Amino acid sequence: MTEEQGTTDGGSGDGLGERERALLAVERRSWPGPGAKERAVREGLGLSPTRYYQLLNALLDDPRALAHDPVTVNRLRRVRAEKQRRR
Repeated sequence: MTEEQGTTDGGSGDGLGERERALLAVERRSWPGPGAKERAVREGLGLSPTRYYQLLNALLDDPRALAHDPVTVNRLRRVRAEKQRRR
C-alpha cells in the first residue's frame, strides 16, 4: 500500500486499517542488520523511513493499536518514553 492510499479496515474487527496493521507487523519482526528495516519499509509499504516513523508514532497513541497488539505497542511506548526522558 502506498502512502497516498487510504486506510481501510480489512475485516479484522479491530478498527485498524491495512496500513496500520502493516506498521505494527514491521515492528514485531527482528531485523538482521542495518538498513534492512528501512529497505523493507520502502519496498513493502511504499513509505520513506521518516514518514513511516511519523505514522508509527501517531499509531502508538491510538487505543485501537493497543487493542490489536498490546505487547508491541507497550514496548514501543516504553522506548519512546525513555528517549523523551533522555532529551
